[in-house]
Amino acid sequence: MAGSGYAERVSAIAEKRTAGRRGFRRYLRLALRVILILVLIPVVLVPVYGYVPPVSTLMTYQRLTGGPVERTWVPLDDMAPSLIASMLMSEDGKFCSHNGVDWDEIGKVLERNDERPRGASTIAMQTVKNLFLWPSRSYLRKAIEMPLALYADAVWGKRRMMEVYLNVVEWGPGVFGAEAAAMHYFGRGASRLTAAQSALLAATLPNPLARDPAQPTRNLNAIAGRIAGRARASGAYIGCLAP
Repeated sequence: MAGSGYAERVSAIAEKRTAGRRGFRRYLRLALRVILILVLIPVVLVPVYGYVPPVSTLMTYQRLTGGPVERTWVPLDDMAPSLIASMLMSEDGKFCSHNGVDWDEIGKVLERNDERPRGASTIAMQTVKNLFLWPSRSYLRKAIEMPLALYADAVWGKRRMMEVYLNVVEWGPGVFGAEAAAMHYFGRGASRLTAAQSALLAATLPNPLARDPAQPTRNLNAIAGRIAGRARASGAYIGCLAP
Protein backbone atom coordinates (compact mmCIF):
# COMPACT_ATOMS: atom_id res chain seq x y z
CA MET A 1 0.00 0.00 0.00
CA ALA A 2 2.79 2.37 0.92
CA GLY A 3 4.47 1.72 -2.39
CA SER A 4 1.21 2.40 -4.19
CA GLY A 5 0.82 5.78 -2.40
CA TYR A 6 4.38 6.77 -3.27
CA ALA A 7 3.79 5.87 -6.91
CA GLU A 8 0.61 7.97 -6.96
CA ARG A 9 2.47 10.99 -5.53
CA VAL A 10 5.25 10.62 -8.12
CA SER A 11 2.64 10.32 -10.86
CA ALA A 12 0.82 13.44 -9.61
CA ILE A 13 4.07 15.44 -9.55
CA ALA A 14 4.90 14.27 -13.06
CA GLU A 15 1.45 15.27 -14.28
CA LYS A 16 1.82 18.75 -12.73
CA ARG A 17 5.18 19.19 -14.39
CA THR A 18 3.75 18.07 -17.72
CA ALA A 19 0.80 20.45 -17.31
CA GLY A 20 3.20 23.25 -16.39
CA ARG A 21 5.28 22.62 -19.50
CA ARG A 22 2.13 22.58 -21.64
CA GLY A 23 0.98 25.86 -20.07
CA PHE A 24 4.39 27.46 -20.64
CA ARG A 25 4.39 26.37 -24.28
CA ARG A 26 0.86 27.78 -24.66
CA TYR A 27 1.91 31.16 -23.25
CA LEU A 28 5.06 31.11 -25.37
CA ARG A 29 3.06 30.47 -28.54
CA LEU A 30 0.65 33.27 -27.58
CA ALA A 31 3.54 35.68 -26.93
CA LEU A 32 5.13 34.80 -30.27
CA ARG A 33 1.82 35.41 -32.06
CA VAL A 34 1.47 38.81 -30.38
CA ILE A 35 5.04 39.74 -31.33
CA LEU A 36 4.42 38.60 -34.90
CA ILE A 37 1.26 40.72 -35.12
CA LEU A 38 3.08 43.77 -33.70
CA VAL A 39 5.83 43.31 -36.29
CA LEU A 40 3.40 42.82 -39.14
CA ILE A 41 1.34 45.94 -38.33
CA PRO A 42 4.01 48.44 -39.46
CA VAL A 43 5.18 46.14 -42.27
CA VAL A 44 1.66 46.25 -43.71
CA LEU A 45 0.80 49.84 -42.82
CA VAL A 46 3.94 51.56 -44.15
CA PRO A 47 3.05 50.84 -47.82
CA VAL A 48 -0.57 51.82 -47.10
CA TYR A 49 0.57 55.08 -45.50
CA GLY A 50 2.40 55.87 -48.70
CA TYR A 51 -1.03 56.80 -50.10
CA VAL A 52 -3.35 57.23 -47.10
CA PRO A 53 -2.96 59.93 -44.42
CA PRO A 54 -1.74 58.06 -41.33
CA VAL A 55 -2.75 58.49 -37.70
CA SER A 56 -0.16 58.38 -34.92
CA THR A 57 -0.42 56.23 -31.81
CA LEU A 58 -0.75 59.37 -29.67
CA MET A 59 -3.61 60.70 -31.81
CA THR A 60 -5.33 57.34 -31.49
CA TYR A 61 -4.85 57.36 -27.71
CA GLN A 62 -6.20 60.91 -27.47
CA ARG A 63 -9.32 59.97 -29.39
CA LEU A 64 -9.91 56.80 -27.39
CA THR A 65 -9.60 58.69 -24.11
CA GLY A 66 -11.70 61.66 -25.23
CA GLY A 67 -8.76 64.04 -25.42
CA PRO A 68 -8.54 66.91 -27.94
CA VAL A 69 -7.15 66.25 -31.42
CA GLU A 70 -6.49 69.09 -33.86
CA ARG A 71 -5.16 67.85 -37.21
CA THR A 72 -5.77 68.79 -40.83
CA TRP A 73 -3.72 66.88 -43.37
CA VAL A 74 -2.06 69.08 -46.00
CA PRO A 75 0.32 68.05 -48.81
CA LEU A 76 3.96 69.07 -48.58
CA ASP A 77 3.45 71.50 -51.47
CA ASP A 78 0.90 73.38 -49.33
CA MET A 79 3.43 74.12 -46.59
CA ALA A 80 5.71 77.15 -46.51
CA PRO A 81 9.20 76.30 -47.84
CA SER A 82 10.61 78.10 -44.80
CA LEU A 83 8.83 75.62 -42.50
CA ILE A 84 10.18 72.62 -44.38
CA ALA A 85 13.73 74.02 -44.36
CA SER A 86 13.50 75.02 -40.69
CA MET A 87 12.27 71.60 -39.62
CA LEU A 88 14.89 69.73 -41.62
CA MET A 89 17.79 71.86 -40.44
CA SER A 90 16.59 71.79 -36.83
CA GLU A 91 15.66 68.13 -36.50
CA ASP A 92 17.83 66.25 -38.99
CA GLY A 93 20.46 68.16 -40.96
CA LYS A 94 21.62 64.97 -42.71
CA PHE A 95 18.10 64.01 -43.77
CA CYS A 96 18.92 63.98 -47.48
CA SER A 97 22.18 62.06 -47.13
CA HIS A 98 21.24 59.10 -44.91
CA ASN A 99 18.87 56.18 -45.47
CA GLY A 100 16.68 56.81 -42.45
CA VAL A 101 19.31 56.22 -39.74
CA ASP A 102 22.29 58.45 -38.95
CA TRP A 103 24.81 55.77 -38.01
CA ASP A 104 27.46 58.26 -36.87
CA GLU A 105 25.07 59.77 -34.31
CA ILE A 106 23.91 56.31 -33.21
CA GLY A 107 27.54 55.43 -32.54
CA LYS A 108 27.95 58.52 -30.35
CA VAL A 109 24.85 57.57 -28.34
CA LEU A 110 26.21 54.06 -27.77
CA GLU A 111 29.58 55.46 -26.67
CA ARG A 112 27.87 57.61 -24.03
CA ASN A 113 26.06 54.50 -22.74
CA ASP A 114 23.22 56.55 -21.27
CA GLU A 115 20.47 54.67 -19.50
CA ARG A 116 17.93 56.78 -21.41
CA PRO A 117 19.56 57.58 -24.75
CA ARG A 118 19.10 61.06 -26.18
CA GLY A 119 19.76 62.35 -29.66
CA ALA A 120 20.44 60.49 -32.90
CA SER A 121 16.73 60.39 -33.77
CA THR A 122 16.39 61.19 -37.44
CA ILE A 123 13.15 62.48 -38.91
CA ALA A 124 12.49 58.95 -40.19
CA MET A 125 13.00 57.50 -36.70
CA GLN A 126 10.77 60.13 -35.13
CA THR A 127 8.09 59.45 -37.73
CA VAL A 128 7.93 55.70 -37.19
CA LYS A 129 8.03 56.26 -33.44
CA ASN A 130 5.04 58.60 -33.71
CA LEU A 131 3.14 56.15 -35.91
CA PHE A 132 3.88 52.81 -34.28
CA LEU A 133 5.78 53.05 -30.97
CA TRP A 134 5.73 54.64 -27.52
CA PRO A 135 7.21 58.00 -26.43
CA SER A 136 9.57 57.06 -23.55
CA ARG A 137 13.28 56.82 -24.35
CA SER A 138 15.01 53.45 -24.18
CA TYR A 139 17.53 51.37 -26.11
CA LEU A 140 14.73 48.90 -26.87
CA ARG A 141 12.68 51.58 -28.60
CA LYS A 142 15.75 52.79 -30.51
CA ALA A 143 16.46 49.23 -31.63
CA ILE A 144 12.93 48.88 -32.99
CA GLU A 145 12.94 52.35 -34.53
CA MET A 146 16.00 51.76 -36.69
CA PRO A 147 14.77 48.91 -38.94
CA LEU A 148 11.35 50.59 -39.19
CA ALA A 149 13.01 53.86 -40.21
CA LEU A 150 15.12 52.12 -42.85
CA TYR A 151 12.03 50.35 -44.17
CA ALA A 152 9.84 53.47 -44.29
CA ASP A 153 12.60 55.55 -45.89
CA ALA A 154 13.04 52.94 -48.63
CA VAL A 155 9.28 52.59 -49.27
CA TRP A 156 8.24 56.25 -49.08
CA GLY A 157 11.20 58.25 -50.25
CA LYS A 158 12.22 61.60 -48.77
CA ARG A 159 9.31 63.81 -49.82
CA ARG A 160 6.64 61.45 -48.48
CA MET A 161 8.65 60.94 -45.29
CA MET A 162 8.77 64.68 -44.65
CA GLU A 163 5.11 65.04 -45.57
CA VAL A 164 4.04 62.34 -43.12
CA TYR A 165 6.31 63.71 -40.39
CA LEU A 166 4.99 67.26 -40.69
CA ASN A 167 1.40 66.00 -40.56
CA VAL A 168 1.67 63.77 -37.47
CA VAL A 169 4.20 65.46 -35.18
CA GLU A 170 2.69 66.95 -31.99
CA TRP A 171 3.11 70.71 -31.57
CA GLY A 172 1.28 71.07 -28.30
CA PRO A 173 -1.44 69.33 -26.26
CA GLY A 174 -3.71 67.78 -28.88
CA VAL A 175 -2.20 69.85 -31.72
CA PHE A 176 -0.90 67.55 -34.47
CA GLY A 177 0.66 68.50 -37.76
CA ALA A 178 1.85 71.72 -39.37
CA GLU A 179 -1.55 73.00 -40.48
CA ALA A 180 -3.13 72.64 -37.05
CA ALA A 181 -0.06 74.19 -35.40
CA ALA A 182 0.00 77.15 -37.78
CA MET A 183 -3.70 77.82 -37.20
CA HIS A 184 -3.51 77.22 -33.44
CA TYR A 185 -0.53 79.48 -32.75
CA PHE A 186 -0.59 82.05 -35.57
CA GLY A 187 -4.11 81.98 -36.99
CA ARG A 188 -2.94 81.18 -40.52
CA GLY A 189 -2.41 78.09 -42.64
CA ALA A 190 0.92 76.33 -42.97
CA SER A 191 1.35 77.73 -46.50
CA ARG A 192 1.32 81.32 -45.18
CA LEU A 193 3.85 80.98 -42.37
CA THR A 194 6.65 83.52 -42.31
CA ALA A 195 10.28 82.48 -41.93
CA ALA A 196 10.25 83.67 -38.30
CA GLN A 197 7.07 81.72 -37.49
CA SER A 198 8.46 78.62 -39.18
CA ALA A 199 11.63 78.82 -37.10
CA LEU A 200 9.61 79.28 -33.91
CA LEU A 201 7.56 76.16 -34.66
CA ALA A 202 10.78 74.20 -35.29
CA ALA A 203 12.31 75.53 -32.05
CA THR A 204 9.23 74.38 -30.13
CA LEU A 205 9.48 70.70 -31.05
CA PRO A 206 12.03 69.39 -28.56
CA ASN A 207 9.53 70.24 -25.82
CA PRO A 208 6.16 71.09 -27.42
CA LEU A 209 4.18 70.66 -24.21
CA ALA A 210 6.20 73.37 -22.43
CA ARG A 211 7.15 75.79 -25.23
CA ASP A 212 4.70 78.22 -26.82
CA PRO A 213 5.77 79.61 -30.23
CA ALA A 214 3.02 82.26 -30.04
CA GLN A 215 4.48 83.63 -26.80
CA PRO A 216 8.19 82.81 -27.07
CA THR A 217 10.64 83.39 -24.27
CA ARG A 218 13.94 85.13 -24.95
CA ASN A 219 15.65 81.73 -25.06
CA LEU A 220 13.11 80.33 -27.54
CA ASN A 221 13.54 83.40 -29.76
CA ALA A 222 17.31 82.90 -29.69
CA ILE A 223 16.97 79.24 -30.69
CA ALA A 224 14.53 80.18 -33.46
CA GLY A 225 16.95 82.80 -34.74
CA ARG A 226 19.70 80.22 -35.11
CA ILE A 227 17.31 77.83 -36.87
CA ALA A 228 16.16 80.58 -39.25
CA GLY A 229 19.79 81.27 -40.15
CA ARG A 230 20.45 77.61 -40.91
CA ALA A 231 17.22 77.41 -42.94
CA ARG A 232 18.24 80.39 -45.09
CA ALA A 233 21.58 78.73 -45.78
CA SER A 234 20.18 75.21 -46.26
CA GLY A 235 20.70 75.10 -50.04
CA ALA A 236 21.75 71.62 -51.18
CA TYR A 237 20.96 70.15 -47.75
CA ILE A 238 17.27 70.08 -48.69
CA GLY A 239 17.73 69.18 -52.36
CA CYS A 240 16.07 65.78 -51.93
CA LEU A 241 12.76 67.51 -51.18
CA ALA A 242 12.55 69.29 -54.51
CA PRO A 243 9.35 68.39 -56.44
